[in-house]
Amino acid sequence: MLRPEVSASYQELSEDVERISENPTDEREGEMEVHEDASSVILPDSELGTTAPSLRFSKTCLKNVFSVILLFIYLLLMAVAVFLVYQTISDFREKLKHPVMSVSYKEVSLYDAPGIAFYPGKARLLSCKHHYYDHIPPLINPGQPGDIECTTQRINYTDPFTNETMKYALVVQGPRDVKKKELVFLQFHLNGTDQDFSAIDYLLFSSFQEFINSPEKAEFMKDCESSYSSWKFSGGFRTWVKMSLVKTKEEDGSETVEFKQETSVVNYIDQRTKPRSDQLFFVVFEWKDPFIQTVQDIITANPWNMIALLCGIFLALFKAADFAKLSVKWMIKIRKRHLKRSRQVMNHIN
Repeated sequence: MLRPEVSASYQELSEDVERISENPTDEREGEMEVHEDASSVILPDSELGTTAPSLRFSKTCLKNVFSVILLFIYLLLMAVAVFLVYQTISDFREKLKHPVMSVSYKEVSLYDAPGIAFYPGKARLLSCKHHYYDHIPPLINPGQPGDIECTTQRINYTDPFTNETMKYALVVQGPRDVKKKELVFLQFHLNGTDQDFSAIDYLLFSSFQEFINSPEKAEFMKDCESSYSSWKFSGGFRTWVKMSLVKTKEEDGSETVEFKQETSVVNYIDQRTKPRSDQLFFVVFEWKDPFIQTVQDIITANPWNMIALLCGIFLALFKAADFAKLSVKWMIKIRKRHLKRSRQVMNHIN
């Protein structure tokens, strides 16, 4: 009973071996199909691995480009800041060398009475009166001595330019009240002269009271003649002088005073009965307006503004330098990271 079954199984095994030996290529083709299926499964992973680094590389490139652009922008801003520093310092030095003239006006109701120094020569003072509101009454007995209601002082001193010639001056107190339009009217008389033209010299100085209080009046007048300009008024006319005061402040803090004048001349009609060869001089002094003009040089360059501007510029420079340093470090770090990833990808592919 057992023999037939063993023989049957043995026969089947021998048939299988013969079949395999007769068709060995079928097994190899099956193995190749299995390997192909496996490779087909692994291929998508390798494709994803190669595309992802390429995307990361493009993003890194863009970041590096933007970083370089920002770096150049900040370098440009640093150059502009350096130029601004140089320009600010140059402007400050230029303004120190060339100050700006400033003019201001101060209104007063009373002036310090000026001094009027006359150099009459052979002429004689006939009358001197103070009037108000631009009103001068008609002359009474012109050419005859009248009232002298002004404060006067006579003085002799040596000519400051030659130191040899003696000069005679008649100093008169000028008007004070500008609100009431106070004026001083003076009349001089000259008997005769051998000159072709007749005129009387005068000069103005700032304070008659300083002259009175000065212990050395001769030296005071010499200083005034050296410092102030002199003018003239002619005989046979009424000369109306309107004064204005200008104060100038110097760089050392001192103050100088200068008078500006506007003059108008009116012909005098001599109505005396007998023809005469003498000359009459009429002069009026009045303040033009109640404003004292002050002139001073002002340096417009403010050192505090320059310091604040320089601090802001230097702060911007330091910030820009710090940003540039961080940008360079960041670019180096990104470059190292990119190289590291490239090596990792190459190692993975290998």
